[in-house]
Amino acid sequence: MTVASVGPGFSTTVEALRLREWQLGPGQPTLVMDNQFCAEDFNLIVDDRADVHVSSKDGRFYLGWFPLGRPGTDGEGWKIAVTGTAKVPGYQLLCDTETPADIVAAAVAGVLETSCRV
Repeated sequence: MTVASVGPGFSTTVEALRLREWQLGPGQPTLVMDNQFCAEDFNLIVDDRADVHVSSKDGRFYLGWFPLGRPGTDGEGWKIAVTGTAKVPGYQLLCDTETPADIVAAAVAGVLETSCRV
């Protein structure tokens, strides 16, 4: 019995290697905030720097938008955080100020879809 060996590298097509257009630039941050949060479940605060903070009423979800960069960081524009429990750690996602708002909105939607009322 013989086994066909697989050579090094990868196989692809010319079509797959063609240049693509990628969404770049921050876009409209309101795409992240609008239609994803309701006053019944979330708090919204705009501070004196015009940074926007959204948190769930239970305090376990946080979204921060820092148009001029988050203080003390190097260009951090977005922070999504979910606080863990005593048994399971939480997590955070960080994006810079140039991350397209559509991408952040999709990430926020994904996080919100995983939540449920208990």
